[in-house]
Amino acid sequence: MIERDALRDYLAELLAVESFPDYAPNGLQVEGGDAVRRLLTGVTASRALLDAAVAWRADAVLVHHGYFWKGEDPRLVGMKARRLAMLLGHGISLFAYHLPLDAHSVYGNNARLGELLGIRAEGTFDTGTPLPLGWHGRLPEPLALEDFRQRVADVLGREPVAVAGGDHPVHAVAWCTGAAQGFIDRAADLGVDAYLSGEISEPTVHVARERGIHFLAAGHHATERYGARALGEHLAKRFGLEHRFVDVDSPA
Repeated sequence: MIERDALRDYLAELLAVESFPDYAPNGLQVEGGDAVRRLLTGVTASRALLDAAVAWRADAVLVHHGYFWKGEDPRLVGMKARRLAMLLGHGISLFAYHLPLDAHSVYGNNARLGELLGIRAEGTFDTGTPLPLGWHGRLPEPLALEDFRQRVADVLGREPVAVAGGDHPVHAVAWCTGAAQGFIDRAADLGVDAYLSGEISEPTVHVARERGIHFLAAGHHATERYGARALGEHLAKRFGLEHRFVDVDSPA
């Protein structure tokens, strides 16, 4: 068991929350009960995830995608009102960590994805954020693009979109989870063979072809399933919590 505010403070330091200007507040977004014994983690604080939290009688939910994004309608109506009513009505706290959870060197989405894909991380690269979000490294042995695409599919359980940037094999790889397809130019500047992210946009195809870098889009949700889970497992071990990760699948 850990006090709610002690958990908030621990996570703020662990994830260096104050270092990240972000699109939403990082940390405790909805205040529930004073103590946390059961922690449920997931990617997005959707209604389905909250239903699972209520059914399990969780004290807190920790996610990558929380609420109160910049530019959204601030009114507590409709879907937003129903979500908040569920949390407040059951005394469940909501913790959310966006860019800090992408960037963490051990429990972050990028760290976990690289390890799962068997990429030996060599460093990070500048993505125009105060702390670098993109990672780069090497596979133990070069792979044909189709073989690397199949490895990604097997690990994530999702068929990625692959755009060939030539006929060269994949050895040096850069990656950044989620909606980071716009960093492909910065990845190409590194001289890597391939860049992997979650999403794809129309210009990404042409950048890949014209700059000679393979590109793989493996799904926003699929590439970001691993940080919140790893962080929850760490917290459970450190503070003696019951922990459950719930994967509410999304095709995005």
